[in-house]
Amino acid sequence: MKKLFSTLAMTGLFVLSANTVSAKTSAAVVILQGDAEAAKSFTQVLKEMFITGGAGFMGIVLLCLILGLAVAIERIIYLNLASTNSSKLKQQVEDALASGGVEAAKEVCRNTKGPVASIYYQGLDRAGESVESAEKAVVAYGGVQMGQLEKNVSWLSLFIAIAPMLGFMGTVIGMIQAFQKIAAVGNLSASLIAGDIQVALLTTVFGLITAIILQIFYNYIIAKIDSIVNDMEDSSISLIDMLVDHKK
Repeated sequence: MKKLFSTLAMTGLFVLSANTVSAKTSAAVVILQGDAEAAKSFTQVLKEMFITGGAGFMGIVLLCLILGLAVAIERIIYLNLASTNSSKLKQQVEDALASGGVEAAKEVCRNTKGPVASIYYQGLDRAGESVESAEKAVVAYGGVQMGQLEKNVSWLSLFIAIAPMLGFMGTVIGMIQAFQKIAAVGNLSASLIAGDIQVALLTTVFGLITAIILQIFYNYIIAKIDSIVNDMEDSSISLIDMLVDHKK
């Protein structure tokens, strides 16, 4: 009886130790797999996901991202170059107008870049006729400058709208393909449709990522345009006031 008990005890210890070793081995394998996944760079993961999503819709979404970023960068550079210190320019024009007259003030505007300086120049160029003519010239040229500031921004909004739509279209097509496979085979198997569903979801993810990135740039550009337009309006009012005082 004692021999039987000791035999059973030894057998239990052996099984327990074997299970412990097996659990440790499985945990080590999982850790190694996790390390291997963590060792992949972010660009490698994106590349693998892009290839998995398919070159059709993913390529079009990528094209939307590239074109949208090109438009955004071009607008940001243009708007930063168009930004001027309106307070400093106003003071320079006012001093030049008081000391050297209209021609001196126009020379200051010619040597300054940006839409605010251009509006000052157009108003000063008509100052010899009347204040009303100068005001009309400022308003008309202000509209032209606003058009220049907003140039190509509509394309950026188009890419923001179309990128998630393309992603959703890829999702719908992927789901249709998955259901077609189910209808052809006649039974529902997760392994049968997992690939199609994965492709469908990846197109949506990349479409949304593209729209989010471009939306950030779009909001920055719109805020920059609004800031420049406000400076243009304030400068126009200041210019008319200066011309009225100069006429006295």
